[in-house]
Order: sequence, then structure tokens, then C-alpha cells
Amino acid sequence: MNLNRRAAILGGQRTPFVKSFTSYQKLTNQDLMTAALSGLVSHFRLKGQRLGDVALGSVIKNSSDWNLARESVLGCGLDAHTPAYDVQRACGTSLETAWQIGLKISAGQIDVGIAGGSDTNSDLPVMLPRKFARVLLDARNAKGMAAKLKVFSSFRPHHFKLQFPGVVEPRTGLSMGDHCEKMVKEWKISRRDQDELAYRSHQNAAKAYAEGFFADQLCEVAGIKKDGFVRADTSVEKLAKLKPAFDFSGAGTLTAGNSTPLTDGAAAVLMSSEDYAKQKNLKPLAFLKDVEVAAVDFVEAGEGLLMAPTIAVSRLLDRNQLKLQDFDFYEIHEAFAGQVLCTLRAWESTDYCKSKIQRNEALGSIDLLKMNIKGGSLAIGHPFGATGARTVMTMAKLLDQKGSGRGLISICTGGGMGIAAILER
Repeated sequence: MNLNRRAAILGGQRTPFVKSFTSYQKLTNQDLMTAALSGLVSHFRLKGQRLGDVALGSVIKNSSDWNLARESVLGCGLDAHTPAYDVQRACGTSLETAWQIGLKISAGQIDVGIAGGSDTNSDLPVMLPRKFARVLLDARNAKGMAAKLKVFSSFRPHHFKLQFPGVVEPRTGLSMGDHCEKMVKEWKISRRDQDELAYRSHQNAAKAYAEGFFADQLCEVAGIKKDGFVRADTSVEKLAKLKPAFDFSGAGTLTAGNSTPLTDGAAAVLMSSEDYAKQKNLKPLAFLKDVEVAAVDFVEAGEGLLMAPTIAVSRLLDRNQLKLQDFDFYEIHEAFAGQVLCTLRAWESTDYCKSKIQRNEALGSIDLLKMNIKGGSLAIGHPFGATGARTVMTMAKLLDQKGSGRGLISICTGGGMGIAAILER
């Protein structure tokens, strides 16, 4: 491999993001992912073309989705000879796919590829306990009807108890919201500050819609043409009236208004080498400069579950000899308003940077007028596997509109991980 080519972001397409169990309740992950890919194929006139590779992912999958990427490609209009594969890094899934496709382009292994992801809570894989399956397997292996009936007689009522997947950490049994409540208490983040950040997210998203910013990125699905969460008429006062959603002790500050909603949707980004873009008369919006991942020990060491982006960003800055302030735009995933505020405060803390990031001084603060200026996940929604691709296409378009500059993307994920990326124009 010879990493000497720049990986260009040519643009992206996504489905509107909607509240789970509503407009897309009869659609599968494959349906949504195929819709986003079909939108991309149509937008860039790729029908019948063979691409180098396609990397897609989803977090909550049915067992039938085991080959989601390939099946979605086969239904989107690309040449059937286009390969595809699945990726999963929790909420950072489709930023991870962009990293992998970008590396293949930079290495000269492919000239063009697609990165993306989808998620739908409306198509949950409802399961029976593993013990139920084991009884069936034992019965299958039993010799003779009498032996099989004896195995079947071991069934008990608890074997038939349905299991629904939840967004909880297996090692703690706590939801992300529960973990974030711990973080905001540790960092003394107020309810007012969380609600104000959520308000800004909705205002920025509403303004972006009014400007037509998302018009060339959205493909209609099931009659839906725009995201379902943007509230132009919300206010800090309205948000303040909402009840806590996780901590009901009276000390909770996370609500449905300052936390991301359960969301269904999909997104895909087209990436290529500069030579490919030139040959196809396509305009690079931006270039993927670098990506970094990190993880925290939230089980034994008690580190904040969603704080890993603080470390990933620090490593990324060091490797590229940059400061936190050397960016024109910041796309920081708003899993919770409190999580974003904890991250910003940690970067400003000398003690935290010394003890957790191994830096001699704090990274410092950022200009909030440059952060999520077209709205973030609180207003737009957060389909787990699609958010990375959404932030990439948003950042690339911002840099293209400016005509130059540098953007930082930061995403926290389940399992105490974080992923960060730099885009340049």
C-alpha cells in the first residue's frame, strides 16, 4: 500500500430521519439502506456502474440482516459486480465506514466507494431466550420420537418469555442516559445549560431547512420528505417543563428534550480519488484527512461512558500538529446535550487533560458559533448507524460552501468508545 492519494467526499444522500415506531414502522434496515443508496445512485447517475467497494453498517440488526450491505447494494441500481461488506462500531459505525473506504482510496486499492449506515428501532429483533433454542437443538439431535418428546417436556414458562433489545450497556445494565446522568453530575452540568444547547440545535436545524441546506441531501421515503424532529417553535422555557427521562430521584436533568430521540433512518456518502472525480466531472466537496478512535474504562475505572471522544480528538490533533481551535466548523454528535457539555468542559480542564489524556495543558475551548451550525442529533435525530455519514456529508458541504477550511467531527459511541475525524477543503 502507498497512502499518497487524497480521499474526496463527493456528497451524500440520506433518508429523512423520523421517530421510531411511526412513519417507517413497516420498513426494515435493508429497506432504508437501499433507499439511501438508491438516492445516491440517482443523484450521481451511478446506475449500472461497478464501484470499488461499499462499506455499510447497522447497530440493531435482525439475524436476516447478516449480509445487509451486499443485499442493499443488489437492490439500489449499481452493477451487481459491486462488492459490499458490513461494519459495526456502535454510533460511530458510518464514520468508521468512511474511514475504511477512505483508506482504500488513499492506498490506491480502489478509485471510488460508498460509506454509510442505517438503523431502525421499528424493526426490532424480538427473540426468545437462548435456552429455548438449546431445547430445540437438543430435540433435533435426539434419536427417536420418545427421546424428542422427553426433551420437549423440559420446556418451562420462562423459556417462552420474549426478549426485546435495549440500548443498555451489557456490563453495567445501565442505559446511555443513566451513564450520562452520572457524567453531568460529575461535571456539574446544569439543566439550563443542557436545554439551551438543545434549543440552539433546533434553531440551527430550522434555519438550515429554511435556507434549503438539506434539499440536495434528502431522498423521499414512504412519502416523507424532511426530518421529523426539528422544532422551530421550541424554546428554553418549553424544554424546561419536560420531566427527567432517566433519573427520577429529583436530581435528574436529562429529559426527552435534551436527549436524542429513538430514530429510524439511513445515510450514504460517495467517496473517490481526485482522478476519478475529474474523469467523471464530479466536484470534491472536501477531503478526509485523518481519523482516530479511542476507548475509556467505564466499568472498572469508572470513567465516563461517553467521554472517549476527548481522547480520540487529542490524539488526532497531536498527529496532525493542530490545536483544538484550528477549525472552521465542529460537528459534535449530540447523543445528549449533557454529553456534549461534559466533553467541552473536559477539554477546558487542565486536571482532566493531564490525568486522562496525558497532556501537559488543557486543549481549551471552542467557538460555539462554529459548532453544529446546521443543527445536531438533538434536532435532526440519531439513527445509530447513520449519524456518522450524516455528519460527514454536512461537514463536507459546509467546507465546500466556504470554499476552504478545516472541520472536526467527534462522535461518542456505546461501549465507552469514541471516533473523531478531520475533513479539509
